[in-house]
Amino acid sequence: MTSNSDEFEQIFPAATHAFAGPIPTQNVASEEYLPAPQTSRQRRVEFRLQELGDQLAKKLGLSRRRFFQTASGMAAAWVVMNEVYGNLFAVDPAEANTPELAAARADALKDQFIMDMHTHHLHEPLAQDIFDLLLANRTKIREAGWDPIIPEGPGRNSDLLYDNYVKEIFLDSDTKVALITSAPADNSADYFLSDGQMNDDRARTNTAAGSRRLLSHFILKAGQAGFLDQIDHAIEVVRPDSWKGYTIGDPLVAMRTGHISKYPWRLDDERVAYPIFERIARSSIRNVCIHKGLFPLAAEQRFPELRRFADVSDVGKAAKDWPQLNFIIYHAGYRHAGGGTVTEGMAELMRTGRLSWVSDLADIPEHYGVSNVYADIGTSFAETIVAEPHLAALMMGILIKGLGADHVVWGTDALWTGSPQWQIEGLRRLEIPEPLRKQFGLAPLGAADGPVKTAVFGDNSARLYNYQRHAELDRPDKLDAVKAEYERLGSARSNLRYGFVSRFLGPR
Repeated sequence: MTSNSDEFEQIFPAATHAFAGPIPTQNVASEEYLPAPQTSRQRRVEFRLQELGDQLAKKLGLSRRRFFQTASGMAAAWVVMNEVYGNLFAVDPAEANTPELAAARADALKDQFIMDMHTHHLHEPLAQDIFDLLLANRTKIREAGWDPIIPEGPGRNSDLLYDNYVKEIFLDSDTKVALITSAPADNSADYFLSDGQMNDDRARTNTAAGSRRLLSHFILKAGQAGFLDQIDHAIEVVRPDSWKGYTIGDPLVAMRTGHISKYPWRLDDERVAYPIFERIARSSIRNVCIHKGLFPLAAEQRFPELRRFADVSDVGKAAKDWPQLNFIIYHAGYRHAGGGTVTEGMAELMRTGRLSWVSDLADIPEHYGVSNVYADIGTSFAETIVAEPHLAALMMGILIKGLGADHVVWGTDALWTGSPQWQIEGLRRLEIPEPLRKQFGLAPLGAADGPVKTAVFGDNSARLYNYQRHAELDRPDKLDAVKAEYERLGSARSNLRYGFVSRFLGPR
């Protein structure tokens, strides 16, 4: 979004205008679509969380801001969510009242293996919003020993954004391994991050840490001149960990210009896509991550020609024709993003028994006889769990039932919604209510460290990326030492979000 678009007048930067609580109390969006207005139930969550936070902080002799940075503060958020939405989250109210109890639970889970294979740093227009935050954190993090990464001066925007990425992903969450991704652009100046910048991120992070903590993508710029040669170069020289494609082309150009990208494509296009897959299949880098969904009805009405590129109707044939590749569908194909559509998604599911494009994705193994299709839940999980957690729970159940618990992978799309710790806690605590499990024929999600959530959080991606977690992480690395010192000094999760929030309120 830019200042010459009508949409720009409808949003605020989340870092400066969203309530800084342990969880978001309204939906946060990237530049790809407009965020939903805050709903009446989200306003109830925000009001009640402020009220409970004040009460418990006073009891503990803390400021509300400091209380919200603690494990008890995080627990308080899920207590409030249960009050407003019903008992979907496994949380004992005593956790919010008793710091020792909350800290014990957090300590018991902090070593859980979590691979977040869908992360971003922020782009230039948001740099100023977090500038003061980064300056405040810079000295503390440098003192903790992360010298190879923190520059001495104010730095460029890219330095500042990267610094905050390291803090929010690795220091303020239980994430152990992450993958940095980006998006294509019709104009190379509009990239979130270039392929070279992602590769540089990977190199400097892993060199500084002394272990393999960050993986990176190479962007599939299908249809653009010379791109097949770029793939050959990437295979030989860059050696990305996997590939990332947007079948709608540049995801931001429509918002910026009112026109669709010049380079949409389909996975089942034998002329455009299959030469790409042929080259990838000859390499050992066989994970193909594809952005799908996040295409609400309003977007379809505005750009109807993009529907066939945004949905998942091309995934099954491509997966069947290329069994040697793994197709990891980002956002799980979830389409109901943006203003008001989470409610529409829940209504659709209750009326029809299906959730647009998510159910289609979950059906692919049965309909096409394939086992190489995976669902990444980045953004879709964050969108639904803070607006209609019943939908988040049902979406997880639908994906697991259709694809298998071993074919759903963890991604958060952070940093748009801030540190991913709140999403981690959300999945750890979330359960599908028994009446809904019976209605839709779904299995329980289980315990925070049970087999289903353990697979989703990390084991599935470790298998896909041949990540030998014990060989890589059994010995403490420099990042472990930095985090331990950071926590000893008094870790301070910012509870900020870095995407955009709506300026408007939804209906009461």
